[in-house]
Amino acid sequence: MTNRKKTIRNLMLVGTGSDVGKSVLATAFCRIFREDGYHPVPFKSQNMSLNSFVTTNGGEIGRAQAVQAEACGIDCHTDMNPVLLKPSSDKTAQVILNGKIFGNYSAGSYFRGEIKELLFTEAMNAFRRLSPKYNPIVIEGAGSISELNLKNNDIANMKVALTTNTPVILVADIERGGVFASIYGSIQLLAPEERQLIKGIIINKFRGDIHLFDEGKKIIEDLTAIPVLGIIPTFNHIQIEEEDSVSLERKATFANDNKINIAVVLLRRLSNFTDFGRLEHDERVQLYYTNNPTELKKADIIIIPGSKNTIADLIELKRNGVAAELSRLARAGKTVIGICGGFQMMGQRIEDPNETEGQIKAVPGLNILPVTTILEEEKQTIRSSFYYKNNNDLCSGYEIHMGKTLLASEAIPLNRLENGDKEGCRSGDNLWGTYMHGILDNPIVIEDLLTPFTKTSHTTEDYSAYKQRQYRLLAQHVRENSDMETIYKILEA
Repeated sequence: MTNRKKTIRNLMLVGTGSDVGKSVLATAFCRIFREDGYHPVPFKSQNMSLNSFVTTNGGEIGRAQAVQAEACGIDCHTDMNPVLLKPSSDKTAQVILNGKIFGNYSAGSYFRGEIKELLFTEAMNAFRRLSPKYNPIVIEGAGSISELNLKNNDIANMKVALTTNTPVILVADIERGGVFASIYGSIQLLAPEERQLIKGIIINKFRGDIHLFDEGKKIIEDLTAIPVLGIIPTFNHIQIEEEDSVSLERKATFANDNKINIAVVLLRRLSNFTDFGRLEHDERVQLYYTNNPTELKKADIIIIPGSKNTIADLIELKRNGVAAELSRLARAGKTVIGICGGFQMMGQRIEDPNETEGQIKAVPGLNILPVTTILEEEKQTIRSSFYYKNNNDLCSGYEIHMGKTLLASEAIPLNRLENGDKEGCRSGDNLWGTYMHGILDNPIVIEDLLTPFTKTSHTTEDYSAYKQRQYRLLAQHVRENSDMETIYKILEA
């Protein structure tokens, strides 16, 4: 830990495009500042993601800001991500403002800026609420800073930097190619007052000998008159939760004969795939995503995940033959579990009387569990403590759903909440469903799920301790490959 000035300026990380690594680098700087004696906090004015998390006061924010808050050593709050967009189809999205549903908007109306000023005002109010409590604020931009057709209504990038007078570091992904053009073009397309705020450049996801890029570094600095403050090697030894759906394309899609195979049903509107991070990092497990019935048959365990549009995804599963295969495998004794929307799909019927998800008012479920779901307009966002099955170890999770699931008289609840209420449903030991996101982060659940498929005993590491170790490794990795002295001089100016 380094002792420096008591206060420094805030820092903003923006990108030449989406999936260049802004979220992970923001997480790294959150942890670095914490290690160096500061009290940092993450902030992203507008996020677009189907991976979300619930704050202690029942608000919904993007998962990335929850991860960054963990790296800061603080609990998350809706002020860290005041505007969250959750796409419900290719053309519409649910707008979450200060943790609660604000409304559903078409992409056209949203990006034409019809509510831009309102949302930006609310975002800056959230920023001002954070400012007296934390230092520095680590601000993350969204997508590219130079999308000229969207820029006038952009409330997540340089408008934030200008309004808060925050120094900016531009992040570029060298792995995708065209790094010189993307950096130079992104900067040149900015207005002069925006360009003045770009104080440094970070080259991310570098492979090979960094010294071979010495000439490239000099070319970028000569072209832009802006210092390259870091060249960050790509890494496989550190595991940080990713929220961008693009990262799903890098996940495994096939079984492995030497491991416990867990198949996650690949839905078009899959949400909260961070539910499976703990399993994905378990050395006994091959976790893969598929909507191929042949690959589903190879799995020891099948997970039906959450969805932003449960009825539409269920209809798609019926169309492509996956639904019939899931029902058949469940009847044959395969372990099948469902989380949130997946739990709803496992039931006998899903009803949508208020057309919350669309114009289809009812659809038969997979008929795996004796439950019926009625979708509602009000969203439930709750952090919960519960007891899994008949165990006495207290577990934790969180709920994000728009619907109430009713159990048939013969149904057996899966969990007992701390207040005594029942939650979820199970049939035997191999079929269960729950609304609890994060249920698979609990060691007792992991071991109950995996024990039938392994002969060796295993001590499951506390997942919170595991994640904290990853944040330390990430901070060390970025610190060693960045010019932290110059970065601090920029923030201390």
